[in-house]
Amino acid sequence: MNDQLLSLQALAAPDGTCYGCGCSHPGGLHLQSHWDADGVHLLCRHAPDSTFIGWPGLVYGGLLAMLVDCHSNWTAMAYHYRAEGREAGSLPRIDCVTGTLNLSYLKPTPMGVELLLKARVEGEVGRKTRVLCEVWAGDVLTVSADSVFVRVDTEKLKLKAHGQG
Repeated sequence: MNDQLLSLQALAAPDGTCYGCGCSHPGGLHLQSHWDADGVHLLCRHAPDSTFIGWPGLVYGGLLAMLVDCHSNWTAMAYHYRAEGREAGSLPRIDCVTGTLNLSYLKPTPMGVELLLKARVEGEVGRKTRVLCEVWAGDVLTVSADSVFVRVDTEKLKLKAHGQG
């Protein structure tokens, strides 16, 4: 398959196990993020199924937070690769984790409508990178987010989380 068609997730982390964006999670959502033609934004499309209903006819807010979290994180990582003049998937791998996740639920998000997530980095790409993300249901902006993602060494992070680092 042409690398232009592969998502950032498939290029950079085909073994990823995140429920939201991991290519290898057996029951996950397998979100896919791609550069927009504008070269500034990353886009992700997702059509929530009825598993993720909140109030009748509305998407569960926790799912919206997860979509923003995964897509924004991939936006930060994509910008890191680009800042280093490297292709996604080149080694060493770049990984980021969520530092802060700030969402504003602007309008109810309807079920049965494909969602478009549109994200970009605001400011400098650094150890901590600020990402702005929007969720659109058709032509209605339903969620905006302003979050920070932190570049990490995932092996060190895993050891620390388990009291070994």
